[in-house]
Amino acid sequence: MQPIRFTPDVEQVDPDEQRLTREIVEQMNATARNAFERHRHAHRDAHAKSHAILKGSMTVHDGLSAELAQGIFASPKTYEVVARLSSAPGDIHSDEVPAPRGFAIKVIGVPGDRLSPDIGGENQDFLMVNFPVLAFGTIPKYKQMLGLLEKNAHAPDFFQRLVAGVARGAKDAVEAVGKVPSATLEGLARDNNHPLGETYHTQAAVRFGDHVAKLSLAPKSQSVRDLTGRDLEDVQYSTMRDVIGDFFRANGTEYELRAQLGTDLETMPVEDAAVLWEEEKSPHRAIATLRFDSQDPYSPPRQVFGDDVLSFNPWNGVEAHRPLGGIMRIRRAAYERSSTYRHAQNDRPRTEPQALSDIPD
Repeated sequence: MQPIRFTPDVEQVDPDEQRLTREIVEQMNATARNAFERHRHAHRDAHAKSHAILKGSMTVHDGLSAELAQGIFASPKTYEVVARLSSAPGDIHSDEVPAPRGFAIKVIGVPGDRLSPDIGGENQDFLMVNFPVLAFGTIPKYKQMLGLLEKNAHAPDFFQRLVAGVARGAKDAVEAVGKVPSATLEGLARDNNHPLGETYHTQAAVRFGDHVAKLSLAPKSQSVRDLTGRDLEDVQYSTMRDVIGDFFRANGTEYELRAQLGTDLETMPVEDAAVLWEEEKSPHRAIATLRFDSQDPYSPPRQVFGDDVLSFNPWNGVEAHRPLGGIMRIRRAAYERSSTYRHAQNDRPRTEPQALSDIPD
């Protein structure tokens, strides 16, 4: 099938979206204020706990077909990148609690019409999580689930481990009878696999130049492919930080950035991020290689810079990769408020790196 041609009509805005957005952002703001009072330090509303800040490069592949040679991938080029690996909850928990893991990428020095000129800089952010769909794929569903998500994020660690264990049992039972687990069950039934062996997804769609796509990041080097599905044993409070640090102090590695082009808006919608885009209809196709040399990914200066100065925002980028769908639209307001609050409360500048040399070693 031919890829969808991007037009503004691929998005359908809910008539109640502005009201829901205001209510959701205010609820998140209240939660952030409460979290600040507990910690006396402002963290991100989501993916609060970081595990590594990586410096590397992204090389756009030569010879891409016309439908893949789009946006910043239109011609072969190597960019500097900085990445942040994290856990999804909006509070700091022990790594004993299984949680979705995040891999956010900032591509530095990207030309093009800016989506959010007020942010400054010329960078392109792609934010990804290690499963392909969201449990709450629309803004109304997100509003319904927000209270549950926030309660779980701030629940005691033992309770979260219990929830994950029960969910994994339910997921195994569903799969045993040949059924596909729901996005909600997949999100709850997380494990503690090695984060460097995971495949990460934008979950929601983005504009891909003339087309529409979801992006994914998959292990390419054998050193990280060997970590896929590897369950970590004796997990402690900061095991994810430790295993990533141990790996990169001894190794470099490569990941493959891929695009899955939308081919049918009925079965591959942009307005519901809970719907899985079937690979049989459109496979994930390689467009670039990310390389990370051996480094110390979590030195004290780099940790502070990554947590308190750096921001990652799906709306920090170029028009050719505009985020699409209701979940992405609400993120524009949510990420802006979260970043503004975090930087103000921590008395840190909000700046965009112009080169990797801006990132501490």
